[in-house]
Amino acid sequence: MSAPAQGRPSYAAVLRLPCARRTFGAALLGRLSYGMLALSLMLAVTRTTGSYAVAGTITALFGATSVFLSPVRAALVDRHGPRAALLPMALLYAVLLGALAAASWRLGASPWLLGALAAAAGAATPPLGPSARAVWRELTNDPSLLQRAFSLDGVAEEMLLVLGPLLVSVLVQSAPPAAGVVVSALLVGAGTLAFVLSPVVRDLGPTAVAQGAACSEARSRGARALLTPVVVAAGVGLSLGAMDLLVLAFATERQHGDDVVAWVLAAHSAGSAVGGLVNGAVGWHIGARARLPLLAAGLGLALAAAGLAPGVGALTAAVVCAGFFVAPAFTTAYLLADEAAPPERRTQAGAWVNTAVNAGLSGGTAAAGLLAARLPLGVCFALAGGVALLAALACAVRTPKTAGPHLGPPPEGGLLREESLLRDESLPLAKEPPRPPSSRPAR
Repeated sequence: MSAPAQGRPSYAAVLRLPCARRTFGAALLGRLSYGMLALSLMLAVTRTTGSYAVAGTITALFGATSVFLSPVRAALVDRHGPRAALLPMALLYAVLLGALAAASWRLGASPWLLGALAAAAGAATPPLGPSARAVWRELTNDPSLLQRAFSLDGVAEEMLLVLGPLLVSVLVQSAPPAAGVVVSALLVGAGTLAFVLSPVVRDLGPTAVAQGAACSEARSRGARALLTPVVVAAGVGLSLGAMDLLVLAFATERQHGDDVVAWVLAAHSAGSAVGGLVNGAVGWHIGARARLPLLAAGLGLALAAAGLAPGVGALTAAVVCAGFFVAPAFTTAYLLADEAAPPERRTQAGAWVNTAVNAGLSGGTAAAGLLAARLPLGVCFALAGGVALLAALACAVRTPKTAGPHLGPPPEGGLLREESLLRDESLPLAKEPPRPPSSRPAR
């Protein structure tokens, strides 16, 4: 583990940490699978069954088992170590995806078989994102380096959400959509294997679960401290899930095509990436726990302002402003969760934030779909922003007495520390498939 650096280290300093580039790159290779899979799965099931409803249901079933069982799988990583837990998960996940691809390769596959395979594959999804974030603290105990490491991780993941669907769009030009499922299986297998063979991960064994079990009071404090990042992550996820559908409704109401929607959402991702990089580079002088509600409030205000947009240009500007707060909010939530958790539960803590984000995305999309049919779009945008504001208010008035045990220097120092699938635009094949219920994949 590196010693604290002097001054403000750069992102290059993060990548110069021992084994950082190898470990970080391997995890990103595996996580690219998640950026590709949602669209590949929806296209493959639509092609073999001829039903958009079946495709949407099976994709949602995969997402549900993947998201809601994420803390359970992360607990296995904490208990048995990354190498012993992640490799079997990745192997099972890749085999199930291969079976799913084989079943959907030809026309007329049974929806029941596809649904069973999709649910099983989702349940076996390796928690590469939480595992990778947990490893950063093994590389350094410098708060400013951790802040940049988590920010870099969040920005890179945001870019994978854009790159994944683009790769699928290229692939389906010359191969059946099921080939995208096969590529996803290969990516997660290769990425996980390279990740666990990295020296820093290879040497990590099971954490001291027995010792942690004896410290029930410390675990209770950590669980209470974890509420703040989980609540904010859920609120931000709800707002973003609603935003994606409301942008589509805005464009449809003004008779714009899906290409406009894609550009608006891409601009949002670009704003998020810029915000994440700035967030990691700034030496903050307010604590991360106090900063997190402010970031959520900024997102909420920007989304509420989007409802006043007279046209696509103003809407794009508003969602870009909203994007500035997204990666910083997620980064800070993940870092607070990492700080709150004892060492034997660090991966699981990150997975709870991840679950809150993705559950919020799905719930926000579903709620926005119901509201957009009954209320003016301006009101819907205001309600979407209001959810993030409520989450910010709930956490701002709650100040935990302790953040639980952590490694490294005190959590709230001069420099601050902070830190998921299914961003897939509709891509034309023979005919335009429907947009999935959520635009971001499980991370």
